[in-house]
Amino acid sequence: MKLTKKSHACVRLEKDGRTLVLDPGMFTEEDAVLGADALLVTHEHPDHFDEGRLRAALDANPAAGLWTLRSVAERLAPAYPGRVHTVGDGDAFTAAGFDVEVHGELHAVIHPDIPRITNVGFLVDGAVFHPGDALTVPGRPVDTLLLPVMAPWNKISEVIDYVREVRPRRAYDIHDALLTDLARPIYDRQIGELGGTDHQRLASGASAEL
Repeated sequence: MKLTKKSHACVRLEKDGRTLVLDPGMFTEEDAVLGADALLVTHEHPDHFDEGRLRAALDANPAAGLWTLRSVAERLAPAYPGRVHTVGDGDAFTAAGFDVEVHGELHAVIHPDIPRITNVGFLVDGAVFHPGDALTVPGRPVDTLLLPVMAPWNKISEVIDYVREVRPRRAYDIHDALLTDLARPIYDRQIGELGGTDHQRLASGASAEL
């Protein structure tokens, strides 16, 4: 499987000539969804869910489908009957040849005064886990963790403890558009030294073979 990092929380996974795209949001390049055979969206916040980008991908490929939680699915299902699938914690499905499990139910707490919304994480081919905006532990071994390193709802100690709890073989940064270049070496060093796993960072557009 080939993983390509796009800006912020979006990644592309390619296998056997097919492409799955996760969380193309407003900080993501418009071409992130080009050629997508399947799209997964973890929750409704605009840095993960850009309706225009999803519509462009679904229009460009009539065989493409979208798997997401109810709040996002309701926005798109009327225009794409049979192609938008509502999923939740504990579900499993196959999308464009990728086997996907759904883990998690709620977005991380931003502030006690802000109501929590639904958030799901996706485990792809039993190997790559994208938690969305939560520190969900999938309850099974994970080879590659897509690690949300910088958000209004987390701090670095929580990120480090999350890596320790999931215990992936490797972790790649996501959710990093708000992290300045000045801070990146600090995050790289502390997560790398304390997380207990192979911690890596890909520039937007860079790829890795998994």
